[in-house]
Amino acid sequence: MLMPTFPWRRAGPPVCALMIASCAGYPPPSAPAPPRLTLPEVATTPCPLARLPDSPTEADLEVAYMQRGGDLVACDAARQLAVDTLVAERALQDRWRKVRDGRGDAKTP
Repeated sequence: MLMPTFPWRRAGPPVCALMIASCAGYPPPSAPAPPRLTLPEVATTPCPLARLPDSPTEADLEVAYMQRGGDLVACDAARQLAVDTLVAERALQDRWRKVRDGRGDAKTP
């Protein structure tokens, strides 16, 4: 007595091979990007410093001295803003990685 044969039995291996081959062309799924903060424009522009004219007088020296002091204070504030933004961005990325890896919740810093 002959055993019944199923016509789909022969199609099984080629179908599996086609399914595997069709997935091989796709790139691997990419992970979502970590959060990034944008630096304020004042933190990325060069600091202007007052310069003396070609033949300065004593009044020019005093004005430039005061103006340069103000420029340095503004430049230091912009630098501090850039540092604060970088520190905040790194803290956000660390928290994002903890949540992504399942080691913590999003509410803890």
